[in-house]
Amino acid sequence: MTTPAPSPVASEQHSAGGLVVRGDEVLLIATAGGRRWQLPKGHLEEGELPAQAAVREVREETGVTGTIVAALSGVDYTFLERGKHRIKKHVDYFLLAYESGSETDFEPREVVTARWFSWPEAIARLSHANDRRVAEQAWRIVRERQGESTAPGGNR
Repeated sequence: MTTPAPSPVASEQHSAGGLVVRGDEVLLIATAGGRRWQLPKGHLEEGELPAQAAVREVREETGVTGTIVAALSGVDYTFLERGKHRIKKHVDYFLLAYESGSETDFEPREVVTARWFSWPEAIARLSHANDRRVAEQAWRIVRERQGESTAPGGNR
């Protein structure tokens, strides 16, 4: 018995997600039985802007609420859903400052665990190169902003 070839026609999906920073730590989620570490993200609901979806998805998946600090680079990729249907996905990412909540309140139906990591450990742990690039960009932004706030004799 042969398996049918994946459909050449792709559906398009739009998602948004965020990288939450608390002090010198970054929040990641584990999925796929704990084998995959990634940034929280999810679909946009009807009428929802990407920034709104990012804050909502981070809160739903991690139990943590954040405030948007900056937009980050988006990511585009294609994957096979259930090995049959080709999906073209665009994800808008945002840098968020931690506001409230606990990573122990993660969504267990979608997430195995949520955990804070140092920047270098988080970047190394991320399973996908696209997520690593987004995290590296976020870290550059955070360092630049910290430099602004600690510049000798400088005002913000």
